[in-house]
Amino acid sequence: MTVPEEKAVLRRAAAALPKVDAARLPERFLALPQVEKARAVLLFDGVGTEPDTRPLLRALLRSGRRAVYPVCLPGNRLEFRLVSSEADLLPGRFRIPAPGPGCPLVPPEEVDAALIPHVLCDRENYRLGHGGGYYDRFLAEFSGFSVCFCPPERLVDRLPRDGFDRPVDLVLTG
Repeated sequence: MTVPEEKAVLRRAAAALPKVDAARLPERFLALPQVEKARAVLLFDGVGTEPDTRPLLRALLRSGRRAVYPVCLPGNRLEFRLVSSEADLLPGRFRIPAPGPGCPLVPPEEVDAALIPHVLCDRENYRLGHGGGYYDRFLAEFSGFSVCFCPPERLVDRLPRDGFDRPVDLVLTG
């Protein structure tokens, strides 16, 4: 089986897992030293079985830090926009809530920490995404701190990889 075929099998199996319970995510994520000192933090709006990240958005906004969200662009690229409230998140590409066009653009180099979505993670900090390569392209050039929140049932020993797959700096489990 090829790496893309192996990944497709894993994505189908992971789709049957329950929604990620992220009740402790805001507390654990915000307590990370790299996130505590971050001025701009990249989040994503969880869809499907991904965690609900809205409590994290609210906590970031209360702390006075900038909350940045991705917008999926053609060519499997991301741009980043500043979000000042939940109302800024509108239905976007792939039905993923994203900042509207009125939200200010944020250059990627201004993002200090990033919470990265995934389907599964492994013990070497690699993640399996939804297959578009958006976040691997971002991580290839990102110099900030990257994190995945991965409950034990979504953590595997080793994921299949291609040369373009990029690990995150930390996989938070539990």
